[in-house]
Amino acid sequence: METLLLPFSPRFIVLTICAVVTALLIGIGIFDHNPKIWEILLIPIVIFGALTFLGIRDLLQKNHAVLRNYPISAHIRFLLEEIRPEMRQYFFESEKDGMPFSRDTRALVYQRAKMQLDKRPFGTQEDVYREGYEWMHHSVAPKALSGAEFRVTIGGPDCSKPYSASVFNISAMSFGALSPNAVRALNTGARKGGFAHDTGEGGVSPYHRENGGDIIWEIGSGYFGCRNRDGSFNPEEFARVASDDQIKMVELKISQGAKPGHGGVLPAAKVSEEISKIRGVAMGEDCISPATHRAFSTPLEMMAFIGEMRRLSGGKPAGFKLCIGHPWEFLAICKAMLQTGIYPDFIVVDGNEGGTGAAPLEFMDHLGMPMREGVNFVHNALIGINARDRIRIGAAGKIATAFDMARAMDISICTTGKTAAEAKGLLRCLDFPFVTCGHSYRTYDWDGLRTVCNLYGRWFLDRAVRSRISQRRLKT
Repeated sequence: METLLLPFSPRFIVLTICAVVTALLIGIGIFDHNPKIWEILLIPIVIFGALTFLGIRDLLQKNHAVLRNYPISAHIRFLLEEIRPEMRQYFFESEKDGMPFSRDTRALVYQRAKMQLDKRPFGTQEDVYREGYEWMHHSVAPKALSGAEFRVTIGGPDCSKPYSASVFNISAMSFGALSPNAVRALNTGARKGGFAHDTGEGGVSPYHRENGGDIIWEIGSGYFGCRNRDGSFNPEEFARVASDDQIKMVELKISQGAKPGHGGVLPAAKVSEEISKIRGVAMGEDCISPATHRAFSTPLEMMAFIGEMRRLSGGKPAGFKLCIGHPWEFLAICKAMLQTGIYPDFIVVDGNEGGTGAAPLEFMDHLGMPMREGVNFVHNALIGINARDRIRIGAAGKIATAFDMARAMDISICTTGKTAAEAKGLLRCLDFPFVTCGHSYRTYDWDGLRTVCNLYGRWFLDRAVRSRISQRRLKT
């Protein structure tokens, strides 16, 4: 008896209804002699017939238990799962909720990128008495707005070509992860805003050079753009590329905040002829970024390699980027600086809150030190070896507003990737890994990037940060 009633159970009732309605409609069409009846019934028959065949397919397939147990109706569940992030974002999220940026922050970036009014009425929506609330101390004697650019000179005593860098720059994002139009937009924004554009480890592409923005060339463990056929470092090719006047600094990538200690693979199917030429990898082969470097294996060798990068680039600032893991490992690097007498010109601390195209969830959520903790540790370590005055510290990790920049101004410079992407029109779809490589970030707004820089760098920093730095100097 239970078997006979199974088609009418909640699990199968939708399929049963579709099948019965399809049969009834076909029966009406056959036995009704009205010649126009089929014109009326055709569309309902097609709809309910298609649903019936879909239900039968769900019932017979063996890949999804939910579809097999709930034919047709299970597709509603998958649909709701598909639109769940958008539903939450548009209907249930408050102004201060949302990751990686709140709705309020995203709106601020969009408004400034479009040169629209970015002011708010009626005061803050923050709970100023909640645990963890942050604020800045202001001065009762604010300074007059200075017309000078707020920039920092990067380059120690060993650097013959120091670079005057903006305090706000574009984080490392590689060509291949970004489309040509996206790279053009970012570099044009960098030129107009007067800040630097980090290439990411994918190499320097023609699109980085088109519009004349300052470039920071990042070298990863794959040595893309300066490698031999076997994947080892090619000093002659590095010197040739680094001699370009548009490249202002060279940066060695040790690890990345979003996936520290994790290499990467660009499948052979996605290695286009253009990417092959730019990165120096063979067509038809996987493009591999190893987890570790082949050119060095100890802190002493790493310092020697950074010194060689500086020499080969013609004396340009040379530094490295890392996400802090074991504190003693960075202390070993500091010890190597003392022993070799070779110091980097800058260190970029990438927080584990940083973004990437794709990374394992465990790496993104639980591996590596957050940016502010990492910056504080590096700052104190360099003071301990009496090298803080000659080494500039950069920070990367969810820097979106002027407050984020000011909070990071214990350091020298900061970089942002997500904000630049938002400013040029990237939707917060969180589906980036599934976009065909080389064709992502299609929309952009050049003026938006310039606007973000100008508003953050000039309006807020000249008034708030300079006052804060002056107060700190008076205390010391």
